[in-house]
Amino acid sequence: MGERKVVTVRLRVVGSSGTFPAPGRPASGYLIEHDSTRVWCDAGPGTFMDLPVDTDLIDAVVVSHQHPDHCADLMAAYHAWTYRPEPREPVPLYGPQVVWDLLTGFLEKEPEAFAFSPVWTGDVIQIGDLAVAFVEMDHSVPTVGSRWDGNGRTLFFTGDTGPGGIWSDVAQGVDVLLSEASYQESTKNADYPQHLSAAEAGQIARRVRAGRLVLTHIPPYLDPSVSVAEAEQEFGKPVSLAVPGGSFDV
Repeated sequence: MGERKVVTVRLRVVGSSGTFPAPGRPASGYLIEHDSTRVWCDAGPGTFMDLPVDTDLIDAVVVSHQHPDHCADLMAAYHAWTYRPEPREPVPLYGPQVVWDLLTGFLEKEPEAFAFSPVWTGDVIQIGDLAVAFVEMDHSVPTVGSRWDGNGRTLFFTGDTGPGGIWSDVAQGVDVLLSEASYQESTKNADYPQHLSAAEAGQIARRVRAGRLVLTHIPPYLDPSVSVAEAEQEFGKPVSLAVPGGSFDV
């Protein structure tokens, strides 16, 4: 596949299933594009094989945190990019330090397919035509949310999070808020508040004045239409659903 330019920032949904993948629904994974830059954001199981471009065209990988439904396919990428006649040059990989520690521990070596750089709150990196800023999220393990900026268009991806912390300040005024919605009002778990309900995602999107809200990370056992309805009631305008194969121009 040859190079092609995407004039705006484009979010392409590769996987969006919360907690575990389901048939036709890989776990968390997205392709974020601008001009000739392509970044694989989150590497949940099933996403590497479903990336909608030749995987050798991926310029970098960003992983929000260490939970397997967000990073397990780093192993698939490692094998695909390493064990072949002409291995890829190391691909930049960004995420919390523990992601790298766990990956290298599992492999019992540093995987040469990746050039890892740890990121945390306040870090800003440039990946080709995209500027990416990171902030700590309200989750049970070290997790970064990411704000993506290209040609004045902005996207914020929550990874996994509860409503606490300062992360919503970084999401102020974004064109698209890609937010997890692990709970519905009937399934909220007071003992584990480090996930958002769809209604909470709607409340936050309204508070930060997001132009558009896209829900993701809905578990397979929940009806997504209920999540969308609960989010719309709080957001006050239509809410979109992240569906594998779908895309959004930011």
